Amino acid sequence: MSAPVRPRDAEANLTEASSPTQASAPSQASAPTAMVRICGFEDLVPELGVAALVSGTQIAVFRLTDGSVHAVQNLCPFSGASVLSRGITGSRGDEPTIASPIYKQVFSLVTGECLVTMDKEPMPGASPHLRVYRVLVDGPGVWVDPTDLP
Repeated sequence: MSAPVRPRDAEANLTEASSPTQASAPSQASAPTAMVRICGFEDLVPELGVAALVSGTQIAVFRLTDGSVHAVQNLCPFSGASVLSRGITGSRGDEPTIASPIYKQVFSLVTGECLVTMDKEPMPGASPHLRVYRVLVDGPGVWVDPTDLP
């Protein structure tokens, strides 16, 4: 039996995302210069997450069955482990969500808000909500803006 195929750019060893100055960068009109290419759109398996290391920060990236792509911090604020890329995707109404694989907190992939705390408190000094990153799908590439959204 052959081994499962995984996305090339986001394995357990977390590869550093490529620089937007490479030839495959989106045009200046479509993306700010801070955007970083994570991987190809087809490299993402629907409903499964991948982790990417961007400027020293782990980001969890998800492609959903509707074709949308979302990016949030990979660090779970409740367990302190970088595991959200291995969480369970779902939804609350029309809002896509990710459930942490450790304590099962549920977060919005749109706003980062913690929707279900499972009666736990976040790690000391941590916000219960996730940082959300802007995503651009430009042709075959998936790009993430590593700056926090307001």
